Amino acid sequence: MEYEAIIGLEVHAQLLTESKIFCSCSTAFGAEPNSHTCPVCTGHPGSLPVVNRKAVAFSIKMGLATHCNIARRSLFARKNYFYPDLPKGYQISQYEMPLAQNGYVEILTDGTTKRIGIIRVHMEEDAGKLIHQEEFMDASRLSFVDFNRTGVPLIEIVSAPDIRTSQEAGDYLRTLSTILQYLEICDGKMEEGSLRCDANVSIRPQGQEAFGIRTELKNMNSFRHVERALDYEIERQIQLAEDGETVVQETRLWDPQRSMTIPMRGKEEAHDYRYFPDPDLVPLVIDDEWIEEIRGSLPELPMQKRRRFVREYQIPEYDAGVLTSSRALADYYEACAKVFLEPKTVSNWVMGELLGALKRDDREITDCRVSPSGLGGMLQLIKDGTISGKIAKTVFEEMYESGKEASLIVKEKGLIQVTDKGLIEEAVERVLETNPELVEAYRKGKGKLFGFFVGQVMKETRGKANPQLVNELLKKRLGE
Repeated sequence: MEYEAIIGLEVHAQLLTESKIFCSCSTAFGAEPNSHTCPVCTGHPGSLPVVNRKAVAFSIKMGLATHCNIARRSLFARKNYFYPDLPKGYQISQYEMPLAQNGYVEILTDGTTKRIGIIRVHMEEDAGKLIHQEEFMDASRLSFVDFNRTGVPLIEIVSAPDIRTSQEAGDYLRTLSTILQYLEICDGKMEEGSLRCDANVSIRPQGQEAFGIRTELKNMNSFRHVERALDYEIERQIQLAEDGETVVQETRLWDPQRSMTIPMRGKEEAHDYRYFPDPDLVPLVIDDEWIEEIRGSLPELPMQKRRRFVREYQIPEYDAGVLTSSRALADYYEACAKVFLEPKTVSNWVMGELLGALKRDDREITDCRVSPSGLGGMLQLIKDGTISGKIAKTVFEEMYESGKEASLIVKEKGLIQVTDKGLIEEAVERVLETNPELVEAYRKGKGKLFGFFVGQVMKETRGKANPQLVNELLKKRLGE
């Protein structure tokens, strides 16, 4: 029997506000444990929360960017459960009346566009962080609690169960991360916990409409881990079904060391949390004027930019996808394409030499010493015939390391391309006179030797000869 997976993702994104959602404590990452706390975020009796206006604005931004309807009136609720990293014994969240609902995100997966529904985008506060000792004797087993993260503003983005494969899940997550970064409301760093994902997954026989029993997956701190965890869980559930066993509704943890999911606890339902409106927070009322003001501040979003790049710059869909994967990279490409007016050539160099060097050194595009105008200037030197494509790679490496302009590097190192026909003819003669047997073999039909002759001429000229002229003169001399 053939089965299909039904996947829905719950994504938590930490908002890039300077202070927490209900108090003035700093949200800076990496501070000393429990140094960014106060009576409000640690739940001391008598302390009262006050909503952070910027957190609300950022949440509305994401709601609009995902085509949601923004509620003019929403409520904060208390989600009651006990865990050591939750000092109040409840989490302030939204339940029955969330900030935004009924939207969608378009993703590119396997070369096609697919729409994934967004059920809701709601605001809530983050919990603290438990730090466990890595090595301990059973008698002295200790865990520590850091409340610095408690009260950091979050948005939870809940997808519809529209995802069918682990690849779609990964593409959806990457798309959300890119949107959040374009909006400049979340840095999208899963490894630091600023973007986190829980997955709900079930299987059903192909053609069946009813959903199967779902499990929730947690502890996935990278896009790749999400994909691997889903692949494992889908296969586990299919095996259970084929063995005549029943899938248990539960929460499972992804264990990256063993590449498997393991049981954590029974899955809670909404009623287990005993939601009720928070009596310390008045309803959140948002007027049309503020919504339209925020809508007007939205940047061009990734999918819009991707489509425009294909249309305006006439580059392939794949190139546009890579170049719009971050706002900074897209801006770099556009700035360079305005300097050197051959968009596909610019795309090739940005995606090849530039991104290759950045990946090698684990750098971001914002840390790159090669400016867009600098790269454009180097490409103009190639077009003008001042340097060859091969020499350009040497020039680029120097630009990347030193930040110098291409023209200066070419001048300092004497890398100007040789276009003197007489000099190149002399090099051609030397190469052919040195290899008479190979010349004879070439003329008898061993055409592949032509590349050898080109290489030898380039070697004679220390790589500076104009390749097109070398080819022309060799063909003429060899009697073609």
